[in-house]
Amino acid sequence: FDLAGASAEEVLKLWQGLGYYSRARNLHETARYVANDLDGEFPRNYKGLIKLKGVGDYTASAIASICYNEPVAVVDGNVYRVLSRIFGIDTPINTTKGNKDFKALAEELLDRKDPATFNQALMEFGALHCKPQNPACEVCPFNDKCVALKNHKVRELPVKLKKTKVKKRYFNYLVFDLENNRTVLEQRTGKGIWNGLYQFPLVESEKLLEERELILKNDFKTMVDGNFCIELFNEEPVVHKLSHQHLYTRFWLVNASGMSKEAVGLEQVMDYPVPVLIENFLNEFLPEEYK
Repeated sequence: FDLAGASAEEVLKLWQGLGYYSRARNLHETARYVANDLDGEFPRNYKGLIKLKGVGDYTASAIASICYNEPVAVVDGNVYRVLSRIFGIDTPINTTKGNKDFKALAEELLDRKDPATFNQALMEFGALHCKPQNPACEVCPFNDKCVALKNHKVRELPVKLKKTKVKKRYFNYLVFDLENNRTVLEQRTGKGIWNGLYQFPLVESEKLLEERELILKNDFKTMVDGNFCIELFNEEPVVHKLSHQHLYTRFWLVNASGMSKEAVGLEQVMDYPVPVLIENFLNEFLPEEYK
């Protein structure tokens, strides 16, 4: 109930620096749903659990079977590996068909009288015995049935399609120095990274920009109202690595007489939930009295 009653900004601030901010948002939304729509009663079956924001098939199945002994199969990375090797299945595990086929096989094998023990045993067998590298095939209780071992394909299974290529993005943050120790922050929205977190006004580009290139950008022109002077804070860009993208970031110090966006006092800046990229800059840039 405390989590449900908190603001989104408070939750994101507490989560700051942990990454995967969608988890914090999902946790918050689920708390609100359980508190307000379910009268505080946490779901006790797969059908109810799967409705929770951020809870997928694996989590719902694990909770339902292990906590409430509901006969639903759990399929995690270890289970994929065990089943693909024993049965010789080469369907990629990170595809819709793979998810469907392995789930159906796990359901068929499930001990419906004791699903909790079965699911945990299968996951543990994959983690400790049928390991990704150097599995203990010689003493495996399934070595007379394992298709992968028979066909010398243990190292080739399970099959997983290659990850998406890492994308490079170039961020130019405008750190405004306004009158009376004020600056400008904006909240990120949409389905991209850091939804709900705050940052300095951003000009994204297709490459690293020089000063003259930056000030000619339309995004820059729409932000600055009146006279200004600009200075690069870090010549060498900060490279912030996320799972599928690398951000090459420069911070530009802008002294401006006016701004088209609302300003905040420097003493308030550290109260806002921000990405760790911005937090690291603030710790280096802000005077001690504002930290």
